[in-house]
Amino acid sequence: MTSETRGQLAEHLRFFGELGVDGVNTDSRWSGRPDGSSPEHRTSDVGDRASMPDRGSDPGPRDAARLLALVKEEIGPACTRCKLHGLGRRQVVFGVGNPNADLMFVGEAPGADEDIQGIPFVGRAGQLLTKMIQAINLERDQVYIANVIKCRPPENRNPEPDEVATCEPFLFQQIDAIKPRVIVALGSFAAKALLRSNDSISRLRGRIYDFRGAKLIPTFHPAFLLRSPDRKRDAWEDLKRARALLAAARDDA
Repeated sequence: MTSETRGQLAEHLRFFGELGVDGVNTDSRWSGRPDGSSPEHRTSDVGDRASMPDRGSDPGPRDAARLLALVKEEIGPACTRCKLHGLGRRQVVFGVGNPNADLMFVGEAPGADEDIQGIPFVGRAGQLLTKMIQAINLERDQVYIANVIKCRPPENRNPEPDEVATCEPFLFQQIDAIKPRVIVALGSFAAKALLRSNDSISRLRGRIYDFRGAKLIPTFHPAFLLRSPDRKRDAWEDLKRARALLAAARDDA
């Protein structure tokens, strides 16, 4: 093991300690791979996905990807539907991840790093989100990540109602294409927008909501956790709820 690898491992263990993680569960149910195989030995998730119960008109891996591509095409690379296109936005940040993910994360809006790279959650908050995903024995490419709106507001201000009203339907189309079992709403804005609530994230979190055929779990935004690391344990409790829901779905399969 190289010194760099040891350093990365120590950093992961420190983060897990902050969350309150006191062990690692090797049960393959948590990883999203029912047979426990590693990614490089998997040829397809089609069989696993087809065995899931109550998926209704599950579009399947190829169709889900195709539907997402159609949504992305509908938005276009230079959307002008709301005023953000004229307020310094560089590009549309659509979403990234597994089109057939059981777990989906929804944030507020792209930040500066996301606006440059065209990928959601790639800055410091994104690095923390990746660690949060790994804390429940998943990898970033096994989940899907998107935002309520697809363009960066100036100075990272909160999206305004007209911007949300214009862009939110595209998020709903993403959710309907992916058909996740669990959605984690990251932060106060995303949770309020999805749940049509004015309650604070502290009041909304700790409960599970029904949302567009999925179970929705509000939690703190990674950017907030960077400023308030004492709330990481609360976020860990929310992640454990998501993990338990995913495992229960596989037990029912």
